[in-house]
Amino acid sequence: MAVFVVRRLIVSFVILLVSTFMIFILVAHSGDPYGDLRGDTTANLPQRMAHRTAILHLDESDPQRYVRWLGGAAKCAIPGQTCDLGRTIHDQDVSALLGQAAMSTLKLVSAATVLAIVLGISVGIISALRQYTGFDYTVTFSAFLFFSLPIFWVAVLLKQYGAIDVNNWYDDPRIGLVSAVVLALASALTWGAVIGGSSRRRWIVRGIAGVASFGLLEYLSYVKWFARPALGPVLIIVLAFGGAVGIAALTAGLKRRNVLTACLITAGLGSVVQFFVTPWIQDAKWASTLNVLLLAVVAALVASAVGFAVGGLDKAQSIRGSVLTALVIGAIIVIDVMLRALPGYSRLVNGRIMATFGSETPNFTGNYWQGMLDQITHLALPTLAIMLISFATYSRYSRATMLETMNQDYVRTARSKGLTERTVVMRHAFRNALIPLTTLAAFDFGNILGGAVITEQVFARRGMGLMFLTGLGQTDPNPVMGFYIVTAVSIVVFNMTADIAYAYLDPRIRLS
Repeated sequence: MAVFVVRRLIVSFVILLVSTFMIFILVAHSGDPYGDLRGDTTANLPQRMAHRTAILHLDESDPQRYVRWLGGAAKCAIPGQTCDLGRTIHDQDVSALLGQAAMSTLKLVSAATVLAIVLGISVGIISALRQYTGFDYTVTFSAFLFFSLPIFWVAVLLKQYGAIDVNNWYDDPRIGLVSAVVLALASALTWGAVIGGSSRRRWIVRGIAGVASFGLLEYLSYVKWFARPALGPVLIIVLAFGGAVGIAALTAGLKRRNVLTACLITAGLGSVVQFFVTPWIQDAKWASTLNVLLLAVVAALVASAVGFAVGGLDKAQSIRGSVLTALVIGAIIVIDVMLRALPGYSRLVNGRIMATFGSETPNFTGNYWQGMLDQITHLALPTLAIMLISFATYSRYSRATMLETMNQDYVRTARSKGLTERTVVMRHAFRNALIPLTTLAAFDFGNILGGAVITEQVFARRGMGLMFLTGLGQTDPNPVMGFYIVTAVSIVVFNMTADIAYAYLDPRIRLS
């Protein structure tokens, strides 16, 4: 393994060296760095041109300028050294600009990538298990549709219908009769496709889901829930126990009574603890990211103790299921607190709860939870735009690999041994289906970074995309090189991580 990593690092270093030199030369010759000064008639023009020559080292040859940039960039990898990526054409420190821009872009890209992987793989697996059903055909059509759409067009549509129309609706947030009927029909079709089974069973599920959805929407409109949203203690308890049963079913199966018991005990504890935790984290004096993370750690430790105490022979699975249940309940409580903060946030932003541009509201003065809502609403639409395109790719690949894996001899052997379908799918088929998906995830991260340039332009986010385009338009190599070095290093790291993950997913692979 060590030999493999060292060899890959050497090859990657050579590739980065050659590619950065080519990019630097191309940008340096893409235009005139004095273009904005040529028509200037001010008296200090010679001094300004001399200053630009000095900060960009335009009096040196291109290879000399590249070596100078490379020497500063090398300090970024040396502990104790100050990272020096040069100055911009307006004499700004590129390292400082890149730090701010990279944080904004990586926050966007990370959220989109994680959501696309989780949702895409989950839907792809269900689609493979329901091959040639209505659900499979719907997912296939949706995936090809999203995959074929240009991201800038998707982003513009989301701005119109996901922000402007939603903000207008929130002035008087009610679900009309026609909208309730349409949403109820969509819910009925979705649940009928997900549950599956015989035709009679699907129609029963559709009927129950449609009536329940219509009744729920009408009730929420009647009590003006959308104007004052909150989950409330009763719904949190219902979601906690429902999540506990679902997690136990996915992690071990409902026949493993010890696992189910551990998850249900954790759900019961969470249902009681919510009455103490919710007021505490709502208090502006205690609300902070550190305290939320501290609560998550404490919840995981308590859940681990519960799983260990009642796990019996299934201690590992009981601990895993119990911890997942605790984290899910914690997430539900956080969502409840954020929903309660929504009316106050709406007043601060004049009712425009879905942001259409920027990374944050200028001069925002809300509390911690309102600040979290502000960040989420600014991330929501660009994240969704990127996620929809990636979701299509992951769902198609996961469906194809699962179908191929499910027809292998070892899967048929597992079934013939009498193992449950959940065990066959999750332990035997899914793990092997992940191998090609790791390669896809590694390459996709670089592609998403490239797509983020367009998305950031549409939503006016001050990320690496803006820095890249500004530098390119002004024949300013240093900002472009900053964007490129982050992108290139990320791709190299993720590809190496994917290669190492192969050895874990498939013991037959020996990287050394």
